[in-house]
Amino acid sequence: MHKLTELAKLFLKLGTIAFGGPVAHIAMMHNETVEKRKWLDDQHFLDLIGATNLIPGPNSTEMAIHIGFLRAGWRGLIIGGVCFAAPAIMIVLFLAWLYTLYGTLPSVQWLLYGIKPVVIAIILQALWQLGRKAIKDRLTATMALIVFVLYFMNINEIALLFAGGLAVMLIKNIRQLRKQTCCISLLPFGGFGILSQVANFSFPTLFLIFLKIGAVWYGSGYVLLAFLRSDFVERLGWLTDQQLLDAVAIGQVTPGPLFTTATFIGFLIGGFKGAVLATLGIFMPSFIFVAISNPLIPRLRKSSWAGALLDGINAAALSLMGAVTWQLGRSSLVDILSICIAVLSSVLLVRFKINATWLILTGALAGLLKLALV
Repeated sequence: MHKLTELAKLFLKLGTIAFGGPVAHIAMMHNETVEKRKWLDDQHFLDLIGATNLIPGPNSTEMAIHIGFLRAGWRGLIIGGVCFAAPAIMIVLFLAWLYTLYGTLPSVQWLLYGIKPVVIAIILQALWQLGRKAIKDRLTATMALIVFVLYFMNINEIALLFAGGLAVMLIKNIRQLRKQTCCISLLPFGGFGILSQVANFSFPTLFLIFLKIGAVWYGSGYVLLAFLRSDFVERLGWLTDQQLLDAVAIGQVTPGPLFTTATFIGFLIGGFKGAVLATLGIFMPSFIFVAISNPLIPRLRKSSWAGALLDGINAAALSLMGAVTWQLGRSSLVDILSICIAVLSSVLLVRFKINATWLILTGALAGLLKLALV
């Protein structure tokens, strides 16, 4: 019970302060579970990142589920995922209620102004720590560099992950491949809302659409936007384009996983019941996929072929995290004050091991002060 309580406290906290998207969320989890609590080492954490990139769903939520499972079994699996997503779900529900009353979104730019530079510092610290494990030799270093460059040429990130993993696997095992061309063995994978205004609405349809999205979604928020628009705007006509954009914006500016966009949409269309069904539908596949894949990870690591595949995927994933961090930095470090916040946060994290939670709260306060002075 102590482990479950510890898990619940940690992931409730992370779910409350985890701004910045999945890259930032994973960096915060690394800081809390590897650096501070020593629940797992860098290599195991990297392998979990690789595993989450191989299955559909929100990577950071799946990392929380994986860590919960490792720490406390099946109950930990549920606690980790639920507690990480719960704070964002509650915040989004409240904002959806306000939206149905007033039709507009509250501005949170002042909050994000001070938080984003801190998030950049947290991500950079995690990239440095994990990079020393992920980049094992010239091959993985070269692959990471190639993936980083190709990302900015608008190559699909999922294609880059799988291509990077397969390339490293084949190159590392090329000698064995030549020797065994005739006898290749298998890898050892052992109510509020607008319900009354929506035509042809049904709760089962709402649930099944989000279940489908949760089961097949890979990639960025833009991919999620395309899925949602195809079903809810074009095919069913349950949302307008503006409502959809507002829903995605809420998912991006609130802490926790972007999948809480489903909570907002469910509330708009079907009130509280719609929000619950939409949230259950989109998150449920992640719990199932993690439960199936988690026991396979140690077996994959023991295989020279599958281990090399994981090495390639890990290097590619870290490279993509670096590329996303570069983009976040360009949009977040916009003036002298924001740059100073990022630099000071980095020093406090690395040199003095200051808890990231306090840095994020301080960043939010800096944003509020700037707003007051403008």
